[in-house]
Amino acid sequence: MDGAGTGHRERRGHREGDADREDSDRAEMGTGPGPATSARGAPDPPAVSMANRGPSYGLSREVQQKIDRQYDPELEQVLVRWILAQCGGDGGGAVAQPAPGRDGFQQWLKDGTVLCRLINSLHPRGQAPVAKIQASAMAFKQMEQISQFLQAAERYGIAATDIFQTVDLWEGKNMACVQRTLMNLGSLAVAKGDGLFVGDPNWFPKKSQENRRVFSEDKLKEGQSVIGLQMGTNRGASQAGMTGYGMPRQIL
Repeated sequence: MDGAGTGHRERRGHREGDADREDSDRAEMGTGPGPATSARGAPDPPAVSMANRGPSYGLSREVQQKIDRQYDPELEQVLVRWILAQCGGDGGGAVAQPAPGRDGFQQWLKDGTVLCRLINSLHPRGQAPVAKIQASAMAFKQMEQISQFLQAAERYGIAATDIFQTVDLWEGKNMACVQRTLMNLGSLAVAKGDGLFVGDPNWFPKKSQENRRVFSEDKLKEGQSVIGLQMGTNRGASQAGMTGYGMPRQIL
């Protein structure tokens, strides 16, 4: 019994000694234990934090691709030309030219400084809606300035349904919606006709203007006696040739 226990301890000691020698050899060669690998030998993917969204798959990916296809490169060029012209005379210095493409357009507007300068340039001096514009690398500061632009755009007259969400721009999830908001802003600036718009008015579609009509009481009463064409008409109606109910028609 003592002999069997002694042999078992000797074998275990040999295995531990072999493992120690392998570790020492690995340390001398500078090849320590590497990153964790999967069963197939490939390294495990890095963990994705909450701030870095991973790629979408399945239905989410199809929806995102459909949204991305709505982005208009030609409208992007028009908006860039207008923003550069509009912000060129606001006293804040020239605005840098963005890189072409959807990603370049998103990075250009992401921190909110260009948008705030744009909305301020559409107001008279001393009435700028965004009091302080400051470039910052902090995410919450960038999103705060984007929110300030959106609030000022809604007060300017843009409908709430035509305004993009902050994450649409900051995360680049819906740049087509960002384009629509800026296009509506340009159209409204042209329609106001207050002399603050800079650029070519033909860049944007013309906004429809209200055409209110006021009728007198006599005219309204006269309209109540008129039978609308949707309900038919009684003009030209006649009972000629009609016979009494139940009487046979006489053919002469």
